[in-house]
Amino acid sequence: MSDAIKSVDGAASLLDGKAAAALIDSRAQAGVEALSGPLGRAPCLAVVLVGEDPASHVYVRNKVKRTEASGMRSIEIKKPADLSEDALVAIVEDLNADPGVDGILVQMPLPDHIDSRRVIETIDPDKDVDGLTAASAGRLVQGAPGLRPCTPSGCVWLAREALGDLSGLHVVVIGRSILVGKPAGLLFLEQNCTVTLAHSRTKDLPGLCASADILVAAVGRPEMVKGEWIKPGATVLDVGINRIDAPERGEGKTRLVGDVNFEQAAQKAAFITPVPGGVGPMTIGFLLVNTVRAAAARAGLDYPAAVADL
Repeated sequence: MSDAIKSVDGAASLLDGKAAAALIDSRAQAGVEALSGPLGRAPCLAVVLVGEDPASHVYVRNKVKRTEASGMRSIEIKKPADLSEDALVAIVEDLNADPGVDGILVQMPLPDHIDSRRVIETIDPDKDVDGLTAASAGRLVQGAPGLRPCTPSGCVWLAREALGDLSGLHVVVIGRSILVGKPAGLLFLEQNCTVTLAHSRTKDLPGLCASADILVAAVGRPEMVKGEWIKPGATVLDVGINRIDAPERGEGKTRLVGDVNFEQAAQKAAFITPVPGGVGPMTIGFLLVNTVRAAAARAGLDYPAAVADL
């Protein structure tokens, strides 16, 4: 059994994102070691953070820590919330022009006065390690080489780790965002799955979900997916991260839950991701992988073997 799969008596096996991410990070580190000689330097990831959003600061801190642990060079640019949109675009353009930078990530959300789409579209697609530019999306749709979005890539990796060959399986993705839902559908199509992209206006959503061999919940509604929505033996990938009140922990306390009612779903599914500690840690792992891939592609080199088949 894979280190990423934790067997639980009488319930679904857990797909442990922390253990899986450690495996992905080790592959990224091996890719860094393989590339540093030919490049004459380590691959480099630049992260731009604007504002004081606490969750974003924690997330960026984790990115920087894991980037440096992999042997990569990390650039962290922090700016106040009143930074102008033009100034942020100028920062991204400078990073585009820097030959020593392989990956650029602008942490979301941005302050309300900044047009996120304009900023994202400023990123050089060859350095778009989050896979969010229109050019990256087009490459994904066409099946052309390019950088794929990190969270959906983590979902596919976990599903393959649990089930092996995914050919012919029915995947239902709840959510149609450009961050997860749409790219997840396309990535599962690349695995020869039959994909249904569902959303809040889908008719008989519970019945549709009950037909899924693999259910990806990425809708942003706490515990929306109930146990009766789950096909017996299905694989459930919960991308949602929602903070809800937890009075049982004391006054004013909260806890994190996913889009799936975990306790109910775990009694029906064969494999399930917990929240937290499921899909979330995979995102940074594939960010590191994408930076290694970007460094190789920009230098006209093949992907290192350690990251080629992820």
